[in-house]
Amino acid sequence: MKNLVTNMSAAPWFTSAATVVLLVAMLLAGGQAYEGFLSLQVMLNLLIDNAFLLVIAIGMGFVILSGGIDLSVGAVLALATMVAAWLLQVAGWPPLAVIAAVLLGGAAFGGAMGAIIHFFRLQPFIVTLAGMFLARGLCYLISIESITIEDPLFVAMSQTQLPFFGGFLSPGALIAIGMLALAVWMAHYSSFGRAVYAVGGNEQSAAMMGLAVGRTKVLVYAFSGLCAALAGVLFSFYMLSGYGLHAQGTELDAIAAVVIGGTLLTGGYGYVLGALSGVLVLGTIQTLIAFDGTLSSWWTKIVIGALLFVFCVVQRLMGFRQKQN
Repeated sequence: MKNLVTNMSAAPWFTSAATVVLLVAMLLAGGQAYEGFLSLQVMLNLLIDNAFLLVIAIGMGFVILSGGIDLSVGAVLALATMVAAWLLQVAGWPPLAVIAAVLLGGAAFGGAMGAIIHFFRLQPFIVTLAGMFLARGLCYLISIESITIEDPLFVAMSQTQLPFFGGFLSPGALIAIGMLALAVWMAHYSSFGRAVYAVGGNEQSAAMMGLAVGRTKVLVYAFSGLCAALAGVLFSFYMLSGYGLHAQGTELDAIAAVVIGGTLLTGGYGYVLGALSGVLVLGTIQTLIAFDGTLSSWWTKIVIGALLFVFCVVQRLMGFRQKQN
Protein backbone atom coordinates (compact mmCIF):
# COMPACT_ATOMS: atom_id res chain seq x y z
CA MET A 1 0.00 0.00 0.00
CA LYS A 2 2.76 2.44 0.91
CA ASN A 3 4.42 1.98 -2.50
CA LEU A 4 1.06 2.45 -4.22
CA VAL A 5 0.41 5.73 -2.42
CA THR A 6 3.96 6.93 -3.06
CA ASN A 7 3.52 6.31 -6.81
CA MET A 8 0.16 8.11 -6.74
CA SER A 9 1.61 11.16 -5.00
CA ALA A 10 4.54 11.28 -7.44
CA ALA A 11 2.38 11.24 -10.58
CA PRO A 12 1.74 14.98 -11.15
CA TRP A 13 5.41 15.94 -11.21
CA PHE A 14 4.99 17.76 -14.52
CA THR A 15 2.52 20.39 -13.28
CA SER A 16 4.53 20.92 -10.09
CA ALA A 17 7.73 21.40 -12.09
CA ALA A 18 5.90 23.71 -14.51
CA THR A 19 4.77 25.86 -11.59
CA VAL A 20 8.35 26.25 -10.34
CA VAL A 21 9.55 27.11 -13.85
CA LEU A 22 6.73 29.63 -14.23
CA LEU A 23 7.58 31.21 -10.88
CA VAL A 24 11.25 31.57 -11.79
CA ALA A 25 10.37 33.03 -15.21
CA MET A 26 8.02 35.59 -13.64
CA LEU A 27 10.63 36.63 -11.11
CA LEU A 28 13.30 37.00 -13.78
CA ALA A 29 10.93 38.97 -16.01
CA GLY A 30 10.06 41.25 -13.10
CA GLY A 31 13.73 41.73 -12.31
CA GLN A 32 14.41 42.77 -15.89
CA ALA A 33 11.44 45.14 -16.08
CA TYR A 34 11.50 46.81 -12.66
CA GLU A 35 14.45 48.00 -10.62
CA GLY A 36 14.55 46.51 -7.15
CA PHE A 37 12.00 43.80 -7.94
CA LEU A 38 14.41 41.00 -7.05
CA SER A 39 15.61 42.64 -3.84
CA LEU A 40 15.62 40.35 -0.81
CA GLN A 41 12.91 42.23 1.05
CA VAL A 42 10.53 42.20 -1.90
CA MET A 43 10.94 38.43 -2.07
CA LEU A 44 10.40 38.07 1.68
CA ASN A 45 7.32 40.29 1.43
CA LEU A 46 5.79 37.66 -0.86
CA LEU A 47 5.74 35.34 2.13
CA ILE A 48 4.87 37.98 4.72
CA ASP A 49 1.85 39.27 2.79
CA ASN A 50 0.59 35.80 1.88
CA ALA A 51 1.31 33.87 5.09
CA PHE A 52 -2.39 33.50 5.88
CA LEU A 53 -3.12 32.29 2.33
CA LEU A 54 -0.34 29.71 2.56
CA VAL A 55 -1.82 28.28 5.75
CA ILE A 56 -5.30 28.09 4.20
CA ALA A 57 -3.85 26.49 1.04
CA ILE A 58 -2.17 23.82 3.18
CA GLY A 59 -5.50 22.77 4.64
CA MET A 60 -7.19 23.02 1.26
CA GLY A 61 -4.45 20.82 -0.22
CA PHE A 62 -5.34 17.96 2.14
CA VAL A 63 -9.04 18.35 1.36
CA ILE A 64 -8.47 18.25 -2.41
CA LEU A 65 -6.05 15.33 -2.06
CA SER A 66 -8.84 13.43 -0.30
CA GLY A 67 -11.17 14.09 -3.23
CA GLY A 68 -13.17 16.87 -1.57
CA ILE A 69 -13.46 20.64 -1.58
CA ASP A 70 -13.86 23.23 1.18
CA LEU A 71 -15.60 26.49 0.30
CA SER A 72 -15.91 27.62 3.91
CA VAL A 73 -12.28 28.49 4.64
CA GLY A 74 -12.48 32.20 3.81
CA ALA A 75 -15.58 32.63 5.96
CA VAL A 76 -14.01 30.63 8.81
CA LEU A 77 -10.98 32.95 8.60
CA ALA A 78 -13.27 35.98 8.93
CA LEU A 79 -15.16 34.35 11.80
CA ALA A 80 -11.85 33.61 13.55
CA THR A 81 -10.87 37.28 13.34
CA MET A 82 -14.26 38.35 14.70
CA VAL A 83 -14.23 35.85 17.58
CA ALA A 84 -10.64 36.76 18.47
CA ALA A 85 -11.36 40.49 18.37
CA TRP A 86 -14.55 40.16 20.45
CA LEU A 87 -12.96 37.92 23.08
CA LEU A 88 -9.98 40.27 23.37
CA GLN A 89 -11.70 43.63 23.31
CA VAL A 90 -15.12 42.91 24.82
CA ALA A 91 -14.83 39.77 26.93
CA GLY A 92 -11.30 40.57 28.12
CA TRP A 93 -9.84 37.10 27.62
CA PRO A 94 -6.06 36.62 27.72
CA PRO A 95 -4.59 36.39 24.20
CA LEU A 96 -3.23 32.85 24.46
CA ALA A 97 -6.62 31.57 25.62
CA VAL A 98 -8.24 33.43 22.72
CA ILE A 99 -5.90 31.83 20.19
CA ALA A 100 -6.49 28.36 21.66
CA ALA A 101 -10.28 28.85 21.60
CA VAL A 102 -10.23 30.08 18.01
CA LEU A 103 -8.13 27.14 16.82
CA LEU A 104 -10.29 24.59 18.62
CA GLY A 105 -13.42 26.23 17.25
CA GLY A 106 -12.09 26.12 13.68
CA ALA A 107 -11.16 22.45 14.00
CA ALA A 108 -14.58 21.61 15.45
CA PHE A 109 -16.36 23.53 12.68
CA GLY A 110 -14.40 21.68 9.98
CA GLY A 111 -14.79 18.33 11.69
CA ALA A 112 -18.55 18.80 11.90
CA MET A 113 -18.72 19.43 8.14
CA GLY A 114 -16.57 16.35 7.51
CA ALA A 115 -18.89 14.22 9.65
CA ILE A 116 -21.97 15.51 7.79
CA ILE A 117 -20.29 14.80 4.44
CA HIS A 118 -19.40 11.24 5.41
CA PHE A 119 -22.38 10.04 7.45
CA PHE A 120 -25.08 11.68 5.33
CA ARG A 121 -23.30 11.00 2.01
CA LEU A 122 -23.63 14.63 0.92
CA GLN A 123 -21.50 16.43 -1.62
CA PRO A 124 -18.63 18.43 -0.06
CA PHE A 125 -19.48 21.37 -2.33
CA ILE A 126 -22.97 21.72 -0.82
CA VAL A 127 -21.98 21.11 2.80
CA THR A 128 -19.03 23.53 2.76
CA LEU A 129 -21.08 26.11 0.85
CA ALA A 130 -23.60 25.95 3.70
CA GLY A 131 -20.67 26.23 6.12
CA MET A 132 -19.47 29.34 4.29
CA PHE A 133 -22.88 31.05 4.67
CA LEU A 134 -23.13 29.94 8.30
CA ALA A 135 -19.69 31.28 9.23
CA ARG A 136 -20.29 34.62 7.47
CA GLY A 137 -23.65 34.94 9.20
CA LEU A 138 -22.11 34.25 12.61
CA CYS A 139 -19.65 37.08 11.96
CA TYR A 140 -22.52 39.57 11.77
CA LEU A 141 -24.18 38.16 14.88
CA ILE A 142 -21.03 39.23 16.73
CA SER A 143 -20.84 42.68 15.12
CA ILE A 144 -21.71 44.33 11.84
CA GLU A 145 -18.78 46.70 12.28
CA SER A 146 -15.05 46.12 12.31
CA ILE A 147 -13.59 45.48 15.78
CA THR A 148 -10.12 46.97 16.31
CA ILE A 149 -7.63 44.78 18.21
CA GLU A 150 -5.47 46.62 20.72
CA ASP A 151 -4.10 43.67 22.71
CA PRO A 152 -0.33 44.12 23.33
CA LEU A 153 0.57 40.59 22.18
CA PHE A 154 -1.31 40.95 18.90
CA VAL A 155 0.18 44.42 18.34
CA ALA A 156 3.67 43.04 19.05
CA MET A 157 3.14 40.16 16.62
CA SER A 158 2.01 42.69 14.01
CA GLN A 159 4.98 45.00 14.43
CA THR A 160 7.83 42.55 15.11
CA GLN A 161 10.43 42.23 12.36
CA LEU A 162 12.71 39.21 12.67
CA PRO A 163 16.11 39.72 10.97
CA PHE A 164 16.76 37.41 8.01
CA PHE A 165 19.99 37.80 5.99
CA GLY A 166 19.73 41.57 5.74
CA GLY A 167 15.94 41.62 5.44
CA PHE A 168 13.18 40.65 7.84
CA LEU A 169 10.33 38.21 8.24
CA SER A 170 7.21 38.52 10.33
CA PRO A 171 6.28 36.04 13.08
CA GLY A 172 3.24 35.11 10.97
CA ALA A 173 5.47 34.13 8.05
CA LEU A 174 7.56 31.87 10.31
CA ILE A 175 4.39 30.25 11.68
CA ALA A 176 3.24 29.59 8.11
CA ILE A 177 6.59 28.00 7.23
CA GLY A 178 6.42 25.83 10.34
CA MET A 179 2.89 24.77 9.44
CA LEU A 180 4.06 23.88 5.93
CA ALA A 181 6.88 21.72 7.31
CA LEU A 182 4.41 19.91 9.60
CA ALA A 183 1.98 19.38 6.72
CA VAL A 184 4.68 17.92 4.45
CA TRP A 185 5.60 15.45 7.18
CA MET A 186 1.94 14.55 7.73
CA ALA A 187 1.30 14.01 4.02
CA HIS A 188 4.33 11.93 3.14
CA TYR A 189 5.61 10.34 6.35
CA SER A 190 2.52 9.51 8.42
CA SER A 191 -0.23 6.92 8.18
CA PHE A 192 -2.78 9.73 8.06
CA GLY A 193 -1.17 11.19 4.94
CA ARG A 194 -1.10 7.80 3.21
CA ALA A 195 -4.76 7.33 4.06
CA VAL A 196 -5.61 10.75 2.58
CA TYR A 197 -3.92 9.84 -0.73
CA ALA A 198 -5.62 6.44 -0.78
CA VAL A 199 -9.10 7.86 -0.08
CA GLY A 200 -8.63 10.52 -2.73
CA GLY A 201 -7.40 8.00 -5.27
CA ASN A 202 -10.26 5.55 -4.82
CA GLU A 203 -12.49 5.64 -1.76
CA GLN A 204 -13.95 2.17 -2.33
CA SER A 205 -10.51 0.59 -2.71
CA ALA A 206 -9.32 2.37 0.41
CA ALA A 207 -12.27 0.95 2.38
CA MET A 208 -11.56 -2.55 1.03
CA MET A 209 -7.95 -2.21 2.23
CA GLY A 210 -9.27 -1.64 5.74
CA LEU A 211 -8.61 2.09 5.96
CA ALA A 212 -10.84 4.18 8.22
CA VAL A 213 -12.38 6.25 5.42
CA GLY A 214 -14.87 8.07 7.64
CA ARG A 215 -12.29 9.01 10.24
CA THR A 216 -9.91 10.20 7.54
CA LYS A 217 -12.56 12.46 5.99
CA VAL A 218 -13.53 13.97 9.32
CA LEU A 219 -9.89 14.60 10.23
CA VAL A 220 -9.16 16.14 6.81
CA TYR A 221 -11.95 18.71 7.18
CA ALA A 222 -11.06 19.28 10.83
CA PHE A 223 -7.48 20.01 9.74
CA SER A 224 -8.75 22.38 7.05
CA GLY A 225 -10.86 24.19 9.65
CA LEU A 226 -7.86 24.37 11.97
CA CYS A 227 -5.75 25.86 9.17
CA ALA A 228 -8.48 28.40 8.34
CA ALA A 229 -8.72 29.42 12.00
CA LEU A 230 -4.92 29.70 12.26
CA ALA A 231 -4.97 31.81 9.09
CA GLY A 232 -7.56 33.98 10.83
CA VAL A 233 -5.20 34.48 13.76
CA LEU A 234 -2.38 35.41 11.37
CA PHE A 235 -4.74 37.76 9.52
CA SER A 236 -5.63 39.34 12.87
CA PHE A 237 -1.92 39.92 13.49
CA TYR A 238 -1.64 41.45 10.00
CA MET A 239 -4.76 43.68 10.10
CA LEU A 240 -5.23 44.13 13.87
CA SER A 241 -8.98 43.89 13.41
CA GLY A 242 -11.86 41.49 13.12
CA TYR A 243 -14.41 42.02 10.38
CA GLY A 244 -17.05 39.93 8.69
CA LEU A 245 -15.93 41.06 5.25
CA HIS A 246 -12.33 39.94 5.70
CA ALA A 247 -10.97 37.41 3.19
CA GLN A 248 -13.86 37.41 0.74
CA GLY A 249 -12.96 35.09 -2.13
CA THR A 250 -9.93 33.68 -0.29
CA GLU A 251 -11.30 30.15 -0.64
CA LEU A 252 -11.03 30.51 -4.42
CA ASP A 253 -7.47 31.85 -4.16
CA ALA A 254 -6.58 28.84 -2.00
CA ILE A 255 -8.07 26.40 -4.52
CA ALA A 256 -6.19 28.16 -7.32
CA ALA A 257 -2.91 28.00 -5.38
CA VAL A 258 -3.34 24.27 -4.69
CA VAL A 259 -4.20 23.42 -8.30
CA ILE A 260 -1.43 25.62 -9.74
CA GLY A 261 0.91 23.96 -7.24
CA GLY A 262 0.30 20.60 -8.90
CA THR A 263 -2.55 18.93 -7.00
CA LEU A 264 -5.28 17.33 -9.11
CA LEU A 265 -8.84 18.45 -8.39
CA THR A 266 -9.99 14.84 -8.73
CA GLY A 267 -7.95 13.91 -5.64
CA GLY A 268 -5.23 11.38 -4.87
CA TYR A 269 -2.41 13.15 -6.72
CA GLY A 270 -0.25 16.07 -5.71
CA TYR A 271 2.27 17.55 -3.32
CA VAL A 272 1.43 19.55 -0.21
CA LEU A 273 4.65 21.49 -0.78
CA GLY A 274 3.17 22.64 -4.08
CA ALA A 275 0.90 24.97 -2.07
CA LEU A 276 3.95 27.15 -1.43
CA SER A 277 4.85 27.50 -5.11
CA GLY A 278 1.21 28.13 -5.96
CA VAL A 279 0.88 30.87 -3.34
CA LEU A 280 4.17 32.44 -4.45
CA VAL A 281 2.95 32.50 -8.06
CA LEU A 282 -0.21 34.35 -6.99
CA GLY A 283 1.82 36.74 -4.84
CA THR A 284 4.28 37.39 -7.66
CA ILE A 285 1.43 38.30 -10.03
CA GLN A 286 0.13 40.81 -7.49
CA THR A 287 3.62 42.25 -6.99
CA LEU A 288 4.23 42.59 -10.74
CA ILE A 289 0.98 44.52 -11.12
CA ALA A 290 1.85 46.72 -8.12
CA PHE A 291 5.31 47.51 -9.55
CA ASP A 292 3.78 48.35 -12.94
CA GLY A 293 1.46 50.89 -11.37
CA THR A 294 -0.72 51.36 -14.48
CA LEU A 295 -2.79 48.19 -14.35
CA SER A 296 -5.96 47.69 -12.33
CA SER A 297 -5.80 45.22 -9.45
CA TRP A 298 -8.49 43.23 -11.28
CA TRP A 299 -5.79 42.06 -13.67
CA THR A 300 -4.62 39.83 -10.82
CA LYS A 301 -7.87 37.87 -10.99
CA ILE A 302 -7.75 37.77 -14.80
CA VAL A 303 -4.23 36.33 -14.88
CA ILE A 304 -4.95 33.86 -12.07
CA GLY A 305 -8.09 32.70 -13.87
CA ALA A 306 -6.16 32.17 -17.10
CA LEU A 307 -3.42 30.22 -15.29
CA LEU A 308 -5.95 28.09 -13.46
CA PHE A 309 -7.69 27.27 -16.73
CA VAL A 310 -4.41 26.25 -18.36
CA PHE A 311 -3.37 24.06 -15.43
CA CYS A 312 -6.77 22.35 -15.30
CA VAL A 313 -6.55 21.58 -19.03
CA VAL A 314 -3.03 20.21 -18.61
CA GLN A 315 -4.17 18.03 -15.71
CA ARG A 316 -7.06 16.71 -17.78
CA LEU A 317 -4.77 15.86 -20.69
CA MET A 318 -2.42 14.09 -18.30
CA GLY A 319 -5.39 12.09 -16.98
CA PHE A 320 -6.31 10.98 -20.49
CA ARG A 321 -2.72 9.94 -21.17
CA GLN A 322 -2.51 7.94 -17.95
CA LYS A 323 -5.74 6.08 -18.84
CA GLN A 324 -4.40 5.26 -22.30
CA ASN A 325 -1.20 3.88 -20.81
